[in-house]
Amino acid sequence: MNNSQFDKIKNGKGFIAALDQSGGSTPKALAEYGVPEDAYSTEDEMFDRVHQMRTRIVTSPAFNAEQILGAILFEQTMDREIEGKYTADYLADKGIVPFLKVDKGLAQQENGVQLMKPISDLDETLRRANERKIFGTKMRSVIHEPNTSGIKAVVDQQFEVAKRIVNSDLMPIIEPEVNIYSVKKEESEEILRDEIMKHLNDLPENENVMLKLSIPTKANAYKELIEHPRVLRVVALSGGYSRDEANEKLKENHGLIASFSRALSADLNANQSDVEFNDALKNAVESIHDASVNKK
Repeated sequence: MNNSQFDKIKNGKGFIAALDQSGGSTPKALAEYGVPEDAYSTEDEMFDRVHQMRTRIVTSPAFNAEQILGAILFEQTMDREIEGKYTADYLADKGIVPFLKVDKGLAQQENGVQLMKPISDLDETLRRANERKIFGTKMRSVIHEPNTSGIKAVVDQQFEVAKRIVNSDLMPIIEPEVNIYSVKKEESEEILRDEIMKHLNDLPENENVMLKLSIPTKANAYKELIEHPRVLRVVALSGGYSRDEANEKLKENHGLIASFSRALSADLNANQSDVEFNDALKNAVESIHDASVNKK
């Protein structure tokens, strides 16, 4: 594991950009970017268009290492090039730490949660991630209700897979998202925090993880997790909040930094001139950086 990248993620002032929309969410992400479904006719063309979008973001002067610590990539993005370099190399040369989304999507809801689908090719993906000089990985589950056995199953599964990722010398981002629209969100967050703490306390001293969590209903509810010696960093997803709302909520949580996707790219459009595009991205990056660094 790269020590300077480890130090940047642990101590850096900034946030992590999530650029990892995958198969199911790609048409929606493209439509929001101003590329309708009739603009491409095959899956390959669709992924070409999304790579053009990500390339435009990553190569923008607004996408800078002073404010952005890392970026989470989709597997196809890892295997593609930006300006003649593999994406992770391009990011690393820019001073931004590359991560890779490794989950295969969500299973059907059961016991108030959605576990991850089995990741059958995980070992091969991790081998390729190391080959492509990826620093860490990300995997997502979703919690809809404060069902203790369901939440326990989510956290157990996440840490079980995280163990394999750590053993491959990569840094896992564990993402048990709590649905921001769930009626008893705060209750779910309390159960989730307790389940995560049990696992963190069982980790040996040479194993560290990161956490990606919904911004909690109660400010600083994840303080214990943020301060835990086995946690490199806790990052927050925007989860459907607008950027302004997500930023305001984020400012109330000390030590929590952003890892936004939609809230980062919401104002970007394929039809913008480079000046318009770079200005829109600059505004987004500056506001998210500010919310991650400056707390109330």
